[in-house]
Amino acid sequence: MNLSFPILKKYTYLNTANSGILSSNLATWRIQHDEAFMAEGSIFRAENLPVINELRNNIAKLFGSAPENTYLVQNFSVGFNTLLGGLNHKQRFLLLEEEYPSVSYPVVSMGFDHHIIAIDKNLEENIIKAIDTFKPTIFAFSMIQYISGLRIDEDFIRKLKTTYPDLLLVADGTQFTGTTDFSFENSELDALIGSGYKWLLGGYGNGYVFLSDQMKNTIYSKNKLAELPTAPFLKGKDHLSMCFEPGHLDSFNFGTLNESLNYLGAIGFDWIEKTNQTLCNQARLELGSRGLIPEWMLDRKYQSTIMSMPLEQKTVDQLATAKILCSPRGSGTRISFHFYNTAEDLDKLLHVLDGKA
Repeated sequence: MNLSFPILKKYTYLNTANSGILSSNLATWRIQHDEAFMAEGSIFRAENLPVINELRNNIAKLFGSAPENTYLVQNFSVGFNTLLGGLNHKQRFLLLEEEYPSVSYPVVSMGFDHHIIAIDKNLEENIIKAIDTFKPTIFAFSMIQYISGLRIDEDFIRKLKTTYPDLLLVADGTQFTGTTDFSFENSELDALIGSGYKWLLGGYGNGYVFLSDQMKNTIYSKNKLAELPTAPFLKGKDHLSMCFEPGHLDSFNFGTLNESLNYLGAIGFDWIEKTNQTLCNQARLELGSRGLIPEWMLDRKYQSTIMSMPLEQKTVDQLATAKILCSPRGSGTRISFHFYNTAEDLDKLLHVLDGKA
C-alpha cells in the first residue's frame, strides 16, 4: 500500500477528511495526460472528450444513480449553489447547527427562510419536531458532519421521506461518498452533491450531483421555457445539464476522478466499508475509554470514519512531532481513517495520546 501512496512512507496520515491522497499510479496518468495534450492540442482534446460521459456512467453505476440524473461539477459548492439558483424563493430550509459553511452560508445569504436546529443526542427527535413546527420544504445537511464526524442515520432518512414525501432531502456527500457501499436510488435522498478530492481520492476540481426525479421536476422549471441551443458541440445536453455543466469540462480533473473510481471500484466499496469500520470501531472504543468521544456518539447505529477529540495544545504539538497528520476543527482535533490506514497507525496515535511519545 505504501508503494501506491508514497506519503504513507513519511507520515501517519489521519487526515483524509481534509484531503485525500494521490497514488503514484494516478500521478503517472496525470503526467501522461498533460504530455499528450501538450503534444497534440485540439486533437488530444477531441479524442479525450468521451472520458466525461465515461465518468458520468462510472460514478452513476458505482453509487446507484441514473446516468440521466447525474451531473458533473467542479466541486460541492458549485453544484449546491447551482441547485439553489434553480429554486423559487418560497422554499423553506431546515439546517443543522455547526453545518459545513458551504451548506449553510448560501442558503442564508440568498435569503431563503430557514431554521437551524442543534446537534445532540436527541438529533432525530429535534429534526421531527422542527419539521412539524417550522414546516420546511427542504432539509439540507451533510451526510457526515465535518467537525464531529456524526453520521446521519440512513434508516432515519428513509423514514423522513416516507413520513413527509413532499419534503426534499438534499445532502452533502463529500465526507461520505467513498467510505461506504451506497446506492443513491435506495437512499430516498432527492439530491446528493459532493467533491471528489477527499474519500474518492480524485484530486481537486471535480465533483458530482445525483438528483431524484422529484428534484429534477422542482428545479429550473423556468429554463424549460427557452429553446435548447442547436450548436453541434452541445448535442445531447438537456436543460439541467446546461445549468450544471455550462461550458467545457476538464478532461484532466474529471479524468483523474474517473481513474480513481476505476481503482476504488476494483477494490470494492463493500470491502472498503468493512475495512474502514473495523478500524474505526476499534478507534472509537479506545478513544471513548479515554473520555475523548461523547458516550452518546458511541451509541449511534451508523458511524463515520471521522472522530474529533478535545486535546490540549501540548498533545496537538506532540502529534505533529510524531508526524501524525490531522486537522483542527471547531474546538477539537479531527482525525479520520481510510482503507489505507492500519492498526499500527491507531497504535501510534494512542501511544502519543497516552503520553508515551
